[in-house]
Amino acid sequence: MGERMSSQDDLISSLVKGTKTMLSSETLLIEAIQDLVKDEVKRIMKQKLDSNPELREELRVAVQELLEAKVHEAYAVLKIGKCGAKLGIELVPPKLRKEIGQEIVSMFEKEVNRMLEQS
Repeated sequence: MGERMSSQDDLISSLVKGTKTMLSSETLLIEAIQDLVKDEVKRIMKQKLDSNPELREELRVAVQELLEAKVHEAYAVLKIGKCGAKLGIELVPPKLRKEIGQEIVSMFEKEVNRMLEQS
């Protein structure tokens, strides 16, 4: 009886794995088609921009403004994080503030170093 259950388990396991493989293949095909559509849309858009230098320049300026806005947003989030850390330290009993402050500085220092190494 135990041997029969084991073979049924193997059959079920094989069916599940086969189904996952089939679905994975379909997913791969769908993603490939989506990539082809994206490439075609990009080609058409590039063609339009190539034929209209004024529109190309307008887009370039708009993208530059967007990037600057994103940097400004990241800086604001960083400032909010700094305020949050300060507030958190204010909530800590005075005896623990120095120790926690040093830990926070160390944590930020490690994170900044990690980010700098990645760029």
